[in-house]
Amino acid sequence: MQAREIFQRYELKYLIPFDKYKAIAKELTTGDKMRYDKFGDGFGCYNIVSLYFDSDDKKIYYETRNKLRFRQKLRLRVYDNATLDSPSFLEVKKKFNKVVNKRRTKLKLADAYEYLKADNKSGPLDMYQPSNLQIMNEAEAFRSLYSLTPRVVVSYDRQAFHGVEDSDLRVTFDYNLMARDNNLRIEDGPEGIHFVDPNLVVMEVKVSQSVPFWLARLLSDFECPRQSVSKFCTSIDLMEELASHGAAGTQQKKTPAPSMII
Repeated sequence: MQAREIFQRYELKYLIPFDKYKAIAKELTTGDKMRYDKFGDGFGCYNIVSLYFDSDDKKIYYETRNKLRFRQKLRLRVYDNATLDSPSFLEVKKKFNKVVNKRRTKLKLADAYEYLKADNKSGPLDMYQPSNLQIMNEAEAFRSLYSLTPRVVVSYDRQAFHGVEDSDLRVTFDYNLMARDNNLRIEDGPEGIHFVDPNLVVMEVKVSQSVPFWLARLLSDFECPRQSVSKFCTSIDLMEELASHGAAGTQQKKTPAPSMII
């Protein structure tokens, strides 16, 4: 199945306790409004490992932290147990006036690494065999303009749901959120230091227009206030705090979360 390469939507974020996540996930599977993400396992679950980029003067970090009306990120992402032969996704994520636009191209992870260490000012990008050459060129223009280099690896487990009638409606729950900057090889999987309390979950509601009434009512019933959560900025804050104390922290493998509802 062809993975989508272009997304445009609103993304609403919430930070909720794990037990509330389990209760909401159970409600989402009741009735005929939502279904498990077809790209996950049988219960819509999968793991994500992303390599984020920034400039030496932290342009991307400050754009996000200061909530500029227009801000963007570059990341390289893999799913589940990736190897160098696995597909990876080079993504440019932009946000303008609260609308998120994500454009990504697929390429083999080994080729992505070759691209990242090459000087591409004059060479053709099609040698890396991206699924979308135009998006690859956009990513390279962004990388070159900002002088972006790999900065931090962020990983987490996700359970995702899609709308049954509205395929653009999506609800995701991210937990086991960890970061590291001492090993930027994303095929090495989910390990690092928790930058969000393991008993908390980042919930995101992603819609193309507005949140349907039934879902807004559900979130109200569970008392879920919106809360801005930047995985990138929060992980950078943690890495810099550790560095300021002269410690790299204790690297952790992914730990089982409290019993999931799946």
